[in-house]
Parts: sequence; structure tokens; C-alpha cells
Amino acid sequence: MPGFAPATCRVRGVLDRIGDKWAIYVVDRLGQGPRRFSELLRGIDGITARMLTVTLRGLERDGLLTRTVHAAVPPRVDYQLTPLGETLLSTIGQLVSWADAHIGEIESARADYDARSCPPPCAAESADAEEAPCPGD
Repeated sequence: MPGFAPATCRVRGVLDRIGDKWAIYVVDRLGQGPRRFSELLRGIDGITARMLTVTLRGLERDGLLTRTVHAAVPPRVDYQLTPLGETLLSTIGQLVSWADAHIGEIESARADYDARSCPPPCAAESADAEEAPCPGD
């Protein structure tokens, strides 16, 4: 791309992986210790089995987690952060803390925006949409 150094493009690819909302949830859950696929699936609200599989493969490819298959019937697979993956925990913790500290301000800003941008029926629909899962998530 014109105007972008090759290193910048490579960094963007890394940020796309670790900035993905599902990757953040997976890293956060694995920060509590090794987890099985089913534990991660139950522990991450809204993620599908397919999206969890894709996310885990990407994080494994980037060296952020390991996948260990145990010889058992049925086979047991555990996922665990690598030392590199563990370095993300404090950053993710800061993001979660920031969101928690500012959620009231964000919700207020959303309500103000909706009130300015939509007639009353639209604003009511926006409030209802906040309760429902987002499309495409």
C-alpha cells in the first residue's frame, strides 16, 4: 500500500488478531488457567463453536496459546496461554478496567446521540437494541 511501510502492514495484521473481540475474551479466560474447548464455549457469551475454533487457531498460529491433545476417550484438548500470550493479560485488563470505569459516560453519550439523531420511536428501538445481541457478533 502506498504510504505504508511493510512493518506497519504486518503490525496491522497482529492488531487485527489481538484486537478482535473474541480473541480478547479467549485470552482473558485463558488468563485464569488452561481451559477445555467446551469451558471456553460456555464461558464466552455469544460466541459460536465455529468462531471459537477460528479464534483459537489464529491465536495458536500467532504463538499466543498452545493446544494440547491428551490421549483419552473421548480425546481431551486443553488450551493454555504461552508466555507471549500472558504478556497481553495486563493490557486486556486495562481495557476492561477503562470500559468499566467509563460505561456510565458511554451509555449517557449514546442516549444523548440517539435523542438528537432519532425521533422518539427510533430512540426507543435503540434502547431495546442495547439489550439484544448485536447483529454480526
